Amino acid sequence: MSTSYAKVINKTFGIPASDGAGVSLRRIIGSPGLKMLDPFLMLDYFESDTPNDYLAGFPSHPHRGFETVTYLLAGKMRHKDNQGHEGVIQPGGVQWMTAGKGIIHSEMPEQENGLLQGFQLWVNLPSYAKMVEPNYQEFSPKEIPIETRGDNTQLKVITGKTSEGTIGPVINNYIQPTMLHIQLKNENAQFIEPMKHLANSFIYVISGALSLDANDSVIGEMNKVKTRELAVLSHAEQLQVTALEKNTQFLLVSAQPINEPIARGGPFVMNTQEEIEQAFSDYRHGLF
Repeated sequence: MSTSYAKVINKTFGIPASDGAGVSLRRIIGSPGLKMLDPFLMLDYFESDTPNDYLAGFPSHPHRGFETVTYLLAGKMRHKDNQGHEGVIQPGGVQWMTAGKGIIHSEMPEQENGLLQGFQLWVNLPSYAKMVEPNYQEFSPKEIPIETRGDNTQLKVITGKTSEGTIGPVINNYIQPTMLHIQLKNENAQFIEPMKHLANSFIYVISGALSLDANDSVIGEMNKVKTRELAVLSHAEQLQVTALEKNTQFLLVSAQPINEPIARGGPFVMNTQEEIEQAFSDYRHGLF
């Protein structure tokens, strides 16, 4: 039998948005072009060297029922919560926070000028884990392994295990995620990696451009992905990517879908509307 190769089934640049106390960003998952991709609820990309775009930050706010992933490419972000946890996310560092039954936290830029660039991804939790104790997994750039392949290709492995055996530090048994930051330094360099057949996956191009190659003689425009574009991938056994420009960088994110009903209410994500109302009640009564 022939190998099935991933293709692009949807693409979006997202929409300009504002969140927190007025932070300018681009909402990609959670926008009209892609409302969600189970278990991914939201993906925001922020990039600005204009302080007024980010200085207001994200003052104290609650969460329940899901996880937030912050991955910084440039700049620093200080986080603090009502459980006594505090720290600074560094450039190239990641924080994977499980809000669980409830947490109140703030995320504020630890800088007054310069470039702030990165991502925040919201990841759903299955019903049995929505009320777990809050938890952080936070890793500095030095703690995230880098795998080197031919053609000057580098992979930062945040979570999951690559075909060459590199394992990322973030552990998540709910959805078995993979999150790789891949840099193809040479034009025409290829990246090839097996995929989990039933996982939902996307690519986000940080710089450069790429094509998904299924060994076809002609690559259609749908399978070409540009800078700042997100591509949802088809279910397949193999991913084969070719860089169309030098220094093409992209995120590859993949996870098992949860396939459960979703109820949303602002900063809360549960399974039913009654659970959302309970979350608001618990927050109002100081139970977070």
